[in-house]
Amino acid sequence: MLMKAAAQSLTEQLAMRLGERIRNRLLVPGARLPSVRQCAQQQGVSPSTVVAAYDRLLAQGLVEARKNRGFFVRETMQPVAALSLIATNSVIDSRMAAGAPAPRAPVNATALIRGMFQGSGDKPQPGMGVLPPQWLETTFMPAAVRRVTGTRVLQDFSLQYGEPAGDSGLRQSLSKKLARFNMQVAPGQIITTVGATHALDIVSRTLLRPGDPVMVEEPGWAVEFARLAALGMRVLPVPRRADGPDLAVMAKYCEAHAPKLFVSVSVFHNPTGYCLAPGSAHRVLQLANAYNFHIVEDDTYSHLAPEYATRLCVLDGLQRTIYVSGFAKILAPNWRIGFLAAPPELVEPLLDTKLLATLTTPALLEKALAWCIDQGQLRRHAERIRTRLDLARARSVKLALAHGCSFAAEPAGLFGWVETGVDTDALSQRMLDDGYLLAPGALFHASRQPSTLMRINFATTQEVAFWKVFARLRDAMH
Repeated sequence: MLMKAAAQSLTEQLAMRLGERIRNRLLVPGARLPSVRQCAQQQGVSPSTVVAAYDRLLAQGLVEARKNRGFFVRETMQPVAALSLIATNSVIDSRMAAGAPAPRAPVNATALIRGMFQGSGDKPQPGMGVLPPQWLETTFMPAAVRRVTGTRVLQDFSLQYGEPAGDSGLRQSLSKKLARFNMQVAPGQIITTVGATHALDIVSRTLLRPGDPVMVEEPGWAVEFARLAALGMRVLPVPRRADGPDLAVMAKYCEAHAPKLFVSVSVFHNPTGYCLAPGSAHRVLQLANAYNFHIVEDDTYSHLAPEYATRLCVLDGLQRTIYVSGFAKILAPNWRIGFLAAPPELVEPLLDTKLLATLTTPALLEKALAWCIDQGQLRRHAERIRTRLDLARARSVKLALAHGCSFAAEPAGLFGWVETGVDTDALSQRMLDDGYLLAPGALFHASRQPSTLMRINFATTQEVAFWKVFARLRDAMH
């Protein structure tokens, strides 16, 4: 809240608050600021204070005034944003060709990335994409690092580059781990990466060229839309249903555009929590074979899901599929260890792309992770996390329902897809004033559309204090 007794004036405090949000892309280019009257009511200040604050933002070049329309965040067409607009225009073209309405505005390429990792005090954040740090604290991780960083070992592995494909011990451990999913993958088919997002990027840069059509599930992970947009790809959004992607839409895309790739989160889809049904999986693979495209299966949430969950790579045997996963969600986000498993004929081209970007990956942390897997520490840790998450989900769902929300998808996994009844873009700005970062529904679409949905993290929405603030601000919008 703005403080009257603070050293800075209310005008300075308000201008600083809004300016910080604009710079961190929590207010994206093109976004409209609240009217002077609305802002004054929200912040508990006079209209003249708001006018003075907006004038400061105008002077700083952060906003622009449009006659009879209000104040808007200035567009900054940086290279990445320009590429995003090009790719988003491809989305607009494909949707308008199918008779769909044109979207309101393109998603900023880095808005969600900046927002999700922007600190918002010590409150649990409903919009975050990872488990709380205290959930991930272990004794075996420090032990694993100490084990592989003895003086001799540290020197041996620090004074030379690691293996191009990644530590051989970790790749052997991953091969055995994947076998528990009934996925038979030789260590030579596995390449380690700097997180799962890096693995997705390696696949895209290897198999695609600017302008190539790519099918992506919608709603979906905003970073994937932004990443493909930055590469200049033509994004073809495929509606995600409870049993899998909309097969009719996929078939039409295949006939009209000959897509090169389909990116899918089969298990605990983000943000809906849906899991792929066997029948849909078989049909997707039939389309891939008939129309000659590859499938990237992003299994980021594998450690939170049952091993028997339907996975395209298991059914396909890594013929047209490429498997991607990592350990940020379950173990150590900052270790940045991910991997991909690919058909034998794609391993060398994918490895070449990795070498051009990073040369290699850190062997020490990869060796520590291998020890965690081989000793069963990771498996036991994941079991504890799943139990804790089940309890958290039950509490969070109960609170959401009690405060007037409903779920657009059956609650499962880490995330809930929640119907709020109000524009969550506008709601998210109001929640920021109370220290809460939301993930509004518009961020999970290839092009920014008004949405009354939001994604919540079940692990960080167990406190009634958040839901009370949410309900108060939502009701005020009504």
